Amino acid sequence: MGVDVLSFDDPRWSDLQAGYQTPTDLRPLLRELETTSTPQAAWDALWEEMYHQGDVGPGSYVAVPHVVRIYRLRGAVDWNAYALVASVDVARRKPGNPEVPDWALSDYQTAIRELAELGLSELPRATDAQTVRSILAVLADAFGAPKHAQVLIEYSEEELEDLIPETASEPE
Repeated sequence: MGVDVLSFDDPRWSDLQAGYQTPTDLRPLLRELETTSTPQAAWDALWEEMYHQGDVGPGSYVAVPHVVRIYRLRGAVDWNAYALVASVDVARRKPGNPEVPDWALSDYQTAIRELAELGLSELPRATDAQTVRSILAVLADAFGAPKHAQVLIEYSEEELEDLIPETASEPE
């Protein structure tokens, strides 16, 4: 399976708004993620531009299929891809954020579904709670439980402790 994406040659990139609600060309950041051997700085920059304090834009949505494509190529389990895609999709449902453009909707939905399928295979290799929560958020989102995705992506373990009473400890 492969995600269709808006070509980097498409002139619409330079006019697409992202997290800051201003035109932001995300292509250089996506290219950096695709080519760097140390991706954290590229992930940080994509987070900053695609998702800003709960705000997203059409550029954020159009970048999602590229994020999924590049993540698949990188071949390493990384919470950033799951958390960023889930955060963008959770934010999409919030008042004030635009809808996914009609011309990008199919690619966007396919990318989320593909990332969820990848998450099913990668979940057993997740080694920390942040990665597990991020993968579960994409799974919840893709399989019809968007409110659960929102809780998984927006609340840390510590924040949930106030909502959920302590249970017996896990067997060692």
